[in-house]
Amino acid sequence: MSKQTWKPGNMLYPLPAVMVSCKRQAEKANIITLAWAGTVCSEPAMVSISVRPERYSHDIISESGEFVINLVTEKLLAACDWCGVRSGRDHDKFREWKLHEYTSEFMETPAILESPVNIYCRVKSVTELGSHDMFLADVVGVTVDEAYMDKDGRFDLSATDLIAYSHGEYFALGEKLGKFGYSVKKEK
Repeated sequence: MSKQTWKPGNMLYPLPAVMVSCKRQAEKANIITLAWAGTVCSEPAMVSISVRPERYSHDIISESGEFVINLVTEKLLAACDWCGVRSGRDHDKFREWKLHEYTSEFMETPAILESPVNIYCRVKSVTELGSHDMFLADVVGVTVDEAYMDKDGRFDLSATDLIAYSHGEYFALGEKLGKFGYSVKKEK
């Protein structure tokens, strides 16, 4: 077996592709597509997103101090991709893709109704990193689509057909290979 040596780069794939909604007061809501999003803490619940400073949504999130991470399904994939290559400066993304704004009790920034999971975030800090600024945020609430509740009243995330992003390409999530702790579970 042999390996090649490459310069430093981001090779941590696959990642979730998410649609982040944001809004300034008295303006239309916007959507930015990101793959640089992730969990940073479970207690308290915190996430981060990284956005290039020149992106239209960067200033909106900086000024409003909030955003919503909307998980992306296969049905939302075309809208997700389009929202990532078109600017909200020039387009009303909700209107053009016939997406519906969902306003929760958590904040004025709307979620995307068609997304199965919406994660409401308040910015805690912004760190300038280089090509991107990282918004570290507290999760203040979550809404889920009741269509994905199973017969026992549990949310069935695997039924949502979420997508992943890997090095410029989108993928459907595949078959379940195991669950956390399966390798040490005692056989009966």
